[in-house]
Amino acid sequence: MYRLRKYIAELTIGFITFIVVIVSSNLHWGGDKNWTGIVEADARGYYAYLPAVFIYHDLNFSFTDSLEKVKYKGLHYYEYRTGTPSGRIINKYYCGTALAQVPFFLVAHFLAPVLGYPADGYSKIYMISVNLAAIFYLFIGLIILNSILKRFGINGTNRSIALLAIVFGTNLFYYTIGEPGMSHVFSFAFVNLWIFIVLKMLSSENIRWIIGFGVVTGMITIIRPINILVVLLIPFLAGSQGQLKVLMKNHIRILSIFLAFISFVMVAGLQPLVYKLSFGGWWVYSYGEEGFNFLSPHIADFLISYKKGLFLYTPLAMVCFASAILVWRHNCFRLFAYFIFIVFLIYVMSSWWNWWYGGSFSTRVLTEFLTLLIIPLALLFQNTKGKRFAWLLSVVILLIVVCQVQTYQYRYMLIHWEEMTCNRYWDVFLRVDLLF
Repeated sequence: MYRLRKYIAELTIGFITFIVVIVSSNLHWGGDKNWTGIVEADARGYYAYLPAVFIYHDLNFSFTDSLEKVKYKGLHYYEYRTGTPSGRIINKYYCGTALAQVPFFLVAHFLAPVLGYPADGYSKIYMISVNLAAIFYLFIGLIILNSILKRFGINGTNRSIALLAIVFGTNLFYYTIGEPGMSHVFSFAFVNLWIFIVLKMLSSENIRWIIGFGVVTGMITIIRPINILVVLLIPFLAGSQGQLKVLMKNHIRILSIFLAFISFVMVAGLQPLVYKLSFGGWWVYSYGEEGFNFLSPHIADFLISYKKGLFLYTPLAMVCFASAILVWRHNCFRLFAYFIFIVFLIYVMSSWWNWWYGGSFSTRVLTEFLTLLIIPLALLFQNTKGKRFAWLLSVVILLIVVCQVQTYQYRYMLIHWEEMTCNRYWDVFLRVDLLF
């Protein structure tokens, strides 16, 4: 019994992975057409780099017309190609997600002819490989999160609760099983790895952590460039002004900066290299007229609107933010560093021209940063005993149930991907009977 309790968090990760595999297989792996929903919308652009590089050797994506538009026209085609000033065609999206998927794609490409699938990059086995990649990165992200929570002094039981809450109480579950080709679960894993490396840097001067810092920061950047904001988390992770000074003293050296920069460029530099091979230039802003309007952020809409509001579709976030105030009320440095980052992150993300980020469940652009919500919640569980613990656990379980019902409703279009209103939201609120 002691051994079971000792490894309860690790067993929880295994349980979560098992559930995710079962749900994914039921949704996508059986039937003739279920697999066609694995890679949709933006995910089509992320994925397209893989067949372009490994099969067609065509970074102008001309193979799209004969494959995605004709042979696999049932795959919900989404136009991810855009033009450059020179007239060449490039991929609108960045290549980081594809880079994370490479091993799974190569295995699928090897197995395709063996199992009787067309080795064209778009048959069923390739799509399932994307789903498996998402599950793998969720698994790795949770393992790293477990290690992060250990470093914050959280015991096994409370780590287990936190792991269940972050998967089933947020949209992380949906973006692993519903739209696994999107970048968010991949970013979640690498942001967690980045946090772990910074925590290691606080206690070690080993040069490998500096190199790892550069590599992972580069990877986060080419998955979603705006996620470079993660570097602003360093004061929070340091936890105090004294620790921040120690971190700077140990690692702000010419050699360390040089190694971190070179490591970063070796990874993030793959995107300019892709552009060079695609159209001859090292850089282009591929989003055209789309951009940020920092003078007119939609903060209230981002947090509480019926369209996509974080607190409506991920209500656990409210408890997490309240937990941060409670657990760090005596550590003003960490509390201020935490909320300064959160407020700035929300301000930037809500300033995007399409602040609801198209078809999505909840505020999908915060999915990669969910660990920041779960750390204070886990600490609150750690510091709560008796009846208060039972009440807190009851509230979290209730909010997990709410999130799962809404996830199911979103999956079956009772919660619309873009057109939710007040009346529409309350007409279907927790109405599970409408699903049958």
